[in-house]
Amino acid sequence: MARQKLAKSAQEFDKRFDSGEDIHDLIDMSKAKIISHGKKVRLTLDVAESLVADIDEIRHRIGVDRGALIKVWLHERVRQEKTEKKSA
Repeated sequence: MARQKLAKSAQEFDKRFDSGEDIHDLIDMSKAKIISHGKKVRLTLDVAESLVADIDEIRHRIGVDRGALIKVWLHERVRQEKTEKKSA
């Protein structure tokens, strides 16, 4: 089988991936890293129903799971706080 033509940009790569194209030939797996964040800990949060409704509206719009969205937001905020602490 002939090798696929490389994507000219990240946007083209994303478009081809999102359309379901087989992109395995476009990825150099020798540079891939597996990141292990350690043991997972379960958190239980009590939040206002209106906040959950707002989160659900956002997650439906972008097409992700509620828990995944909250994890991304938490990760981004922690990273931001660490960066601000280092520069202070």
